Amino acid sequence: MGAKVAALRPIINRAQEVQVMKKTLLLLSVILAGTVIADDKKPAAPAKKPRIEVCFVLDTTGSMSGLIAGAKQKIWAVANMMISGKPKPDIHIGLIGYRDRGDAYVTKTFPLSNDIDDIYTKLMAFQAQGGGDTPESVNQALHEAVHKMKWSKSKDVLKVIFLVGDAPPHMDYPQDIKYAVTCEQAAKANIIINTIQCGKMAATTPVWKEIAAKAEGKFNQILQDGGVLAMTTPFDKEIAECNVALGHTVCFYGDARAQRFAASKLRTATTASGEAAADRLEFLSKAKKDSEASAEVITGGGDLTALLANKKITLKDIDEKKLPENVRKMKPKEREAYFAKQLKEREKAQAQLADLLKKRNAFIAKETARLKKEGKLKGFDAQVQNLIREQAAPKGIAY
Repeated sequence: MGAKVAALRPIINRAQEVQVMKKTLLLLSVILAGTVIADDKKPAAPAKKPRIEVCFVLDTTGSMSGLIAGAKQKIWAVANMMISGKPKPDIHIGLIGYRDRGDAYVTKTFPLSNDIDDIYTKLMAFQAQGGGDTPESVNQALHEAVHKMKWSKSKDVLKVIFLVGDAPPHMDYPQDIKYAVTCEQAAKANIIINTIQCGKMAATTPVWKEIAAKAEGKFNQILQDGGVLAMTTPFDKEIAECNVALGHTVCFYGDARAQRFAASKLRTATTASGEAAADRLEFLSKAKKDSEASAEVITGGGDLTALLANKKITLKDIDEKKLPENVRKMKPKEREAYFAKQLKEREKAQAQLADLLKKRNAFIAKETARLKKEGKLKGFDAQVQNLIREQAAPKGIAY
């Protein structure tokens, strides 16, 4: 009997070992599951915000007066559309105006910037003059667009040039880099070049098509005057009044140069046409960050009221040297009352504006649908917006 018990003991021990192993494995699986759950609870790294960089290269000779006027009218509508993407992208716009050798200038170049008010101010200063002969300095303008703009190095960024003009390039100038070379360089840098031909000059069409094809872009042809349709609504007058009211709430902040710069942008913004003013205010409301209580009234900073509204500074933190003279002279209590009033007026104007913009958007959506159905949306702004929608999709931006 004792021998039988002794013989059974190894079997019992092995059974116990199996049970212990099972319990150990079960315990490990619970621990690992807990680790996975804990990892799942960790906040995910924030997704990188998409970005769109666009440079407009515009022929500013005399024959382009209609297009330049249309661009001034529609630049904010284009920016407004761009920032409407999902996820909301960061917008940077650059600008090049070009003419020809022997004119007042060959090119005027303004770098990519997210200060759209500044770009708008630069665009408003463009006047269509000069020219008279057919070829223009397209080669130089295109080369500067590719090489003088500080384009992002990331392949995830949508980088687009819009070449807009009616005349072909001079191909006989010495010390001039030809467009074929520039297009090849653009393609290597993941920069798309779209071409928009104004009018029907026969010599321009094949070149514009070739430029677009070599730089992975698209070619479009529009009316000589740009084909831009004014979009007026019953709400534009009240929106313009809100625009002026918001301008009165701005308190410039910074050194003398910064204050002059902000004042210049505000002056241009508050004198914008009804349509441009409304599109600009819509852009600002969309550009507002989720963490901000108040949208900017001017882009690029320089407004103390905005800093106070968004709690980026307090009255105690203000640098006296950066205040305008009238505010610097105020006593602490006077200054406190002054900004309380400014903030209240801004809040009131922005609340009124939000309601007006909502009504305007509904009106425009209906009007746009009608014009599209009638085949009338073929102007400069419509072509630019359509191309951005199409070319943003591969970058994960939906419209």
